Amino acid sequence: MIKRIVFMCTAGLLLCSSMGFANGKKEGSTKSNLIVIITPAHSNPFFKTEADAASARAKALGYATKIYVHDDDANKQSQYVDLAISDKAAAIIIDNAGADATIAAVQKAKDAGIPTFLIDREINKTGIAVAQIVSNNYQGVQLVAQEFVKQMGEKGEYVELTGKESDTNAGVRSQSYHDVIDQYPDMKMVAQQTANWSQPEAFTKMESIIQANPNIRGVICGNDTMAMGAMAALKAAGKGKVIVVGFDGSNDVRDSILAGDIKATGLQPAARIAEMAVEQADKYLKTGSTGLPEKQLVDCVLIVPANAGKLESFAMKK
Repeated sequence: MIKRIVFMCTAGLLLCSSMGFANGKKEGSTKSNLIVIITPAHSNPFFKTEADAASARAKALGYATKIYVHDDDANKQSQYVDLAISDKAAAIIIDNAGADATIAAVQKAKDAGIPTFLIDREINKTGIAVAQIVSNNYQGVQLVAQEFVKQMGEKGEYVELTGKESDTNAGVRSQSYHDVIDQYPDMKMVAQQTANWSQPEAFTKMESIIQANPNIRGVICGNDTMAMGAMAALKAAGKGKVIVVGFDGSNDVRDSILAGDIKATGLQPAARIAEMAVEQADKYLKTGSTGLPEKQLVDCVLIVPANAGKLESFAMKK
């Protein structure tokens, strides 16, 4: 009887080896039916849309999902990656908490055999995430910048509110704005401050800027939440005619554009990018490849009064 048990255990170990198991883990295959989705705070509708779209697509493809919010805290993000590893997740979808700070977490997932698919924000390393799918921020912001210059009549004092310094997108968007605006010598930037993607912070910063620069004619913002905060501060100060533009394509800014307040934004197709990440994860888990390059850019769309009515939840109605 003892010999028979030993034989069965030995046979089982040989079977595990032949199927690609190492230290009790099957290499390069799905460990569960779970896709973990990690994004910044859902108080920003952009990130909530990402999480909802990714979860809905994953469930449609037959996966279970868990959604976590890292609040742009790299330590919290790392803890959620640890939970995903503990749960033996099939894949992780992340809108990350920092281009440099996220590298270790993605590497940790890779070392555990879990593929990571990044959306919206890149990291400063390739070869550890399976995919980095982001909006073409440079292209989209250039469209917004051109509209801003047109609205300004190519002249006047303006202000810039930038996003988080740790976010690659903040720098890309600022550079794209200036690559257009700086070509016009009569456009003068009189203040540039970070509002960290935050609507309340944008409101507070804008209040101070208005006091120091009463003659501003325009405000360029790195995202829509800051544009909403800036517009609210301007209206409170009796300066609702100042030209404000944003970037993201939120419903709030859509409504503001239709009301004649904010003048333009750039639509990032957040829902579609999140769905793409899940679809590529599904293909990778089934075939071992997405068939696509790691870094992928998705073009943006300029939103102005003429087409704002077609915008709904970071997507254009057909």
